[in-house]
Amino acid sequence: MADDSRFRVRYRLLADNPQDADQRALGIALEQTVEIPGDIVPKGYISDEIVGQIESVRHLGGNTYEAEISYSPDSAGDEIIQLINVIFGNSSIQQNIRVTGFEPGRVIRERFAGPRFGIEGVRARSGRGRGGLISPVIKPQGSSVRQLADIAYRCTLGGADIIKDDHGLANQTMAPFGERVKAVSAAVAEANARSGGSALYFVNVTGHTGSPVDEAFQAREAGAGGLLLMPGLMGFGVVQALSRDPSFDLPIMTHPSFTGPFVLTPETGVSHAIMYGVFQRLAGSDISVFPNVGGRFGFSVEECLSIAEACRASDGIGRPMMPSPGGGMSVERAGDMVSMYGEDVVFLLGGSLLRAGEAIGEAVRAMRDAVDSIAA
Repeated sequence: MADDSRFRVRYRLLADNPQDADQRALGIALEQTVEIPGDIVPKGYISDEIVGQIESVRHLGGNTYEAEISYSPDSAGDEIIQLINVIFGNSSIQQNIRVTGFEPGRVIRERFAGPRFGIEGVRARSGRGRGGLISPVIKPQGSSVRQLADIAYRCTLGGADIIKDDHGLANQTMAPFGERVKAVSAAVAEANARSGGSALYFVNVTGHTGSPVDEAFQAREAGAGGLLLMPGLMGFGVVQALSRDPSFDLPIMTHPSFTGPFVLTPETGVSHAIMYGVFQRLAGSDISVFPNVGGRFGFSVEECLSIAEACRASDGIGRPMMPSPGGGMSVERAGDMVSMYGEDVVFLLGGSLLRAGEAIGEAVRAMRDAVDSIAA
């Protein structure tokens, strides 16, 4: 009977023959744990428990194999950084190895709470009980604080559920972090009061002070309704720290910047579902942004659907989270997108909205109406 306390990782390997595949799997099991040759691994607890255990190696066809390796939760502790380090630390630097699956096991499920808010919590905060959420992005970089606040105000009046900072808005002199957070938060609050809405402003935190956690609390005090983080640049540890802090009670959205090299090469890295679904939920993100099919980044329908499934899977870590496809969304494509993703999704609206100029609020309303009419 399999030990349900251990977590399991599936790796797709390229190997010349079954013997080579077995040796590659053994190399991963050692590399990801003790990082020493097998003949000098200390006997007892380390060899029996800590070293990765090869559960199976099977031939998928051609020179492709799949290895399943189980690991002790003791090797990961309760840190997201160390857990990912065990899943695919040093082996990520080797060629022709790709992570395609992850089973957390009983102990990791107990140690990692996952999203604090998840789908139900985000809906409760945004006041949108059903249907896809609409999230325009305030941009472009170079805009003044006043210009960004005006865009946020108009979009909120138009029926947006989430006003998201563009991930390129940091602490530039054109719109410094502190000023931007206060002004946009105030604009969204004013528009909510006027319209009776509950739109949330998600602030981009980059750690410009050296402490992204402190900046997150500054944003909260200034009136932010949520947070945007880039774990590909700042690490998943920041996401985990904030999602676990009982005094930080805002939902977290994670952005895919800098993560492309992990998923784009089929022979290496990790699957799209692992990067934008599993890892985000493990860290405690509530909304995971990823490039939408039909946009400028080239993700396929299958890849996007696998991400959405991992975000919302009932057997994932903690509460199901909201997938958030960005790019390729328009009134004309609303039907296809709702059919593809269903209701529990955050649709990002980017640069195309800016073409509406001062009528940007009406453009958001048109998108809101299109999504609602299809879901009805």
